[in-house]
Amino acid sequence: MGESMRVLVFSHKAEVREAIVNAVGRRPAADLARVDYIEAAGIADVLSEVDAGHVDLAILDGEAQPTGGIGLCRQLKAEITDCPPIVVSVRRKDDRWLATWSQADAVLVHPLDPLTAAETVADVLRRVPVVNG
Repeated sequence: MGESMRVLVFSHKAEVREAIVNAVGRRPAADLARVDYIEAAGIADVLSEVDAGHVDLAILDGEAQPTGGIGLCRQLKAEITDCPPIVVSVRRKDDRWLATWSQADAVLVHPLDPLTAAETVADVLRRVPVVNG
């Protein structure tokens, strides 16, 4: 468990990225490695990190502007051969269906509950082999 897991957090708003990082925490579960966050404010950064294989999990803000995480998730799932798991955060419970359409592996709903956010991310990370290097 010495290896850390890399989680990319995408939103055009720094406060949304911070809220996600704070809710999930550096260790979402005792049985998982520590999480190192890569913050991305733009699509180019997300595409670069994911395409290079630098990401174990991505958390995308469904409300990001000008391109939201829901459409970006669907694009990544369609275009990246070994796409990492993706969690999409949405503002309304009613938007969960959009995250499902996007092929997201899980959904977080704002306002983020730290316990639920950590459990959701931990469940997804447990299915991911650590691929540092």
